[in-house]
Amino acid sequence: MRAIPLLTLLISGWFVLPAHADEAQDWLNRLGRAEQTQSFEGTFVYERNGSFSTHDIWHRVQNGQVRERLLQLDGSAQEVVREDGRTQCVSGTLVPGLGNSRDAPSRALDPQKLNQFYELAVIGKSRVAGRNAVIVAVTPRDQYRYGFELHLDRETALALKSLLLNDQGQLLERFQFTRLNTSVQPDDRNLQPSKDCTPIALANSSAPEVQPTHIWRLDWLPPGFQLTRTSARKDVHTKAIVDSMMYDDGLARFSVFLEPISDGSVTEARTQLGPTVAVSRRLNTVDGEMMVTVVGEIPIGTAERIALSVRGEKKASAKPAP
Repeated sequence: MRAIPLLTLLISGWFVLPAHADEAQDWLNRLGRAEQTQSFEGTFVYERNGSFSTHDIWHRVQNGQVRERLLQLDGSAQEVVREDGRTQCVSGTLVPGLGNSRDAPSRALDPQKLNQFYELAVIGKSRVAGRNAVIVAVTPRDQYRYGFELHLDRETALALKSLLLNDQGQLLERFQFTRLNTSVQPDDRNLQPSKDCTPIALANSSAPEVQPTHIWRLDWLPPGFQLTRTSARKDVHTKAIVDSMMYDDGLARFSVFLEPISDGSVTEARTQLGPTVAVSRRLNTVDGEMMVTVVGEIPIGTAERIALSVRGEKKASAKPAP
């Protein structure tokens, strides 16, 4: 769903009427369908950590395939091209938060599942980029995730604007269209990457996937999050195997990375840039120390608790064939 980042205003959901919740689910269902069926092009602004950037976007749905190109208009011409949510090429370093994980496919939005962990409500109307919108609030039922305020286009249900705030009411992230055209379908010329856009297959060729040597688990996981992907790659410089696990709740995502510590000076850390946090800690195993790093758009307290819950054991060697 985060082909474009969606964001949040935390509001009280205790007095939401069931009819409002049903209406909100209908709008989210429409949003999920719109992202997979509606072609468009436009310009949007993105704000994070007090910094602004402006981007052009071309989004085409053709023969069941979604192809998308984003071009940053501020500074150098940085871009990303995606097909069905998977990044095909990148140029420079696009503003953090605008690109999905390279290996993460687009997801279908499931409002019924989200309703278990978020309060859903229609809370008003607005006007964005000259288009009438309905405002849907997606408020977490616990402290382990962020919520969303979505301004959805009344005509197409596309997200025209979204705001993400923490539990203190501080703005973490803003996405907002300034121009949106849904009456045209972007052509091949619009979706063609520049010569500087490096294919991801080439970028990743130096770090091929390998068989993991450990089985990792989390002793604690925020309610609703499920493991969606595991992988292991060999670092081309240290030759160490880096394991990773990706989790999501249908809206939010986080990843856990595990890497052997070869440098005694490596220290634990906790950082936050807008809604994205990174928490790392040392983990003692029978095979030596590992560095556990949790990265995702979740509250820092959630990331710290996840990092503390990581456990693992070495995989048993495969038995030789008789």
